[in-house]
Amino acid sequence: MTTTRTEKKRLLSGMKPTGGGRLHLGNLEGALRPWVQLQDQYEMFCFIADWHALTTEAGRAESIAEASRATALDYLSAGLDPEKCAIFRQSHVPQHAELYLLLGMMTPVSWLERVPTYKEQRELMAEYEGGGAVGVSYGFMGYPVLQAADILIYRAHAVPVGKDQAAHLELSREIARRFNHLYGVDMFPEPKALISEDTGVLPGLDADANGKVRKMSTSYANAINNSDTPDEITAKLKTAFTSPTKIKKTDPGTPEGCAVCQLRRVYDPAGYQTQWEECRSGARGCVQSKRETTEILIEALAPMRERRARYEADPAELDRILHNGAERAAAAAEDTLNLVRGVMKLV
Repeated sequence: MTTTRTEKKRLLSGMKPTGGGRLHLGNLEGALRPWVQLQDQYEMFCFIADWHALTTEAGRAESIAEASRATALDYLSAGLDPEKCAIFRQSHVPQHAELYLLLGMMTPVSWLERVPTYKEQRELMAEYEGGGAVGVSYGFMGYPVLQAADILIYRAHAVPVGKDQAAHLELSREIARRFNHLYGVDMFPEPKALISEDTGVLPGLDADANGKVRKMSTSYANAINNSDTPDEITAKLKTAFTSPTKIKKTDPGTPEGCAVCQLRRVYDPAGYQTQWEECRSGARGCVQSKRETTEILIEALAPMRERRARYEADPAELDRILHNGAERAAAAAEDTLNLVRGVMKLV
């Protein structure tokens, strides 16, 4: 089966359905909003990386299917249009696995060992079942090759990433160059990193041992999820970390180190200065800041809640979207594999 490539360049994006698959505001501002803006410019493939989730959650695999649906709902509620981009689960397009196998045959182990996050992640895996090196699976070490296959199977021209993730794309580019060189072809474009506009790291609702606000992360349990109800948002912000120097309302605060003030800056860029100035001068208390920021956040996320409610009310529609997205992705992926098999003399 072959497909005709469109005039638009292709873009590949995806997220792992970890943490129950519920994405948070950091994911929204750092990834989902840029994806929504790009869907009119590119032929887009947006997948849920459920195979990647297995690299660290193989022992909890029963939750991945449910988490994948939750992630898909977050994609749709953020504004991704299934008519403009293919939304699908990675495991529903087995061509990813075949290209992963073939690319693995030509990727040096030394390339994987030098991946910037490998040693760091290996140390984290020491806390996983088995501990130490025993807890690092073959799939875990090889995940960068699967990542490359995810991108190259669509001959994607671009991948949207944050500034801190751009280096991770370099291995995919190296693998593309190696394949093209080994077989004397110009098959795989070297995927370009599309760096999203720098909105800064979105703050979480707590602080570290040194009293500094930590980034929003599911692993820290300090996130506001995109799917949170107004009541959940209200409850979370009531306990959010603020200026430690501001014991009384009249005490001067430090908005730069306050989680609530930082969120206000992101979601009220035109009006946050007043809050910050009054916080510094002692003219405003933390209770008022939390109340106003809560109202702003609830209003900002209202369109997402409305879209999510429509899809949650019709599970069959979500199934249809994921099925159709997988069919579109599989057709494009099979087109690439036909060429790869020919080049590698596997036909």
